[in-house]
Amino acid sequence: MTTIETHSPAETEQVGAALAGRLSAGDVVGFTGGLGAGKTVFTRGLARGLGYDGDVTSPTFALIHEYRGGRVPLCHMDAYRLNGADDLFETGFYDYLDGGWIVAIEWNERAGVAPAVAVAIERVDDDTRRIRLEGRGY
Repeated sequence: MTTIETHSPAETEQVGAALAGRLSAGDVVGFTGGLGAGKTVFTRGLARGLGYDGDVTSPTFALIHEYRGGRVPLCHMDAYRLNGADDLFETGFYDYLDGGWIVAIEWNERAGVAPAVAVAIERVDDDTRRIRLEGRGY
């Protein structure tokens, strides 16, 4: 397990970009952390680290956003409104894994997926985030 403290959104993105280099098609990154913790900012870094250069936004209302154009496509999912395995199946989650995507799941505790890397983000103050990475060499 590794714990990193960041002091700006740009630093949080850098941590995400660094993680992207350790990921492969079919990997799951599972996020935990409260509202405004920085899960989407971290995912923006993941997308940048994979080579995607477009906008990366929260999937809260859409449930899933797809980011193509990098070395591996990225599925960004929000599991906040899921109620277990049946709901997860209906999102197409397994199709993404079988299709060679990396899947980043916000509120992973609701999806119940065993991630390759678990990312817990704690909002310390307006600028500071404490990020705990577990799995895949951390």
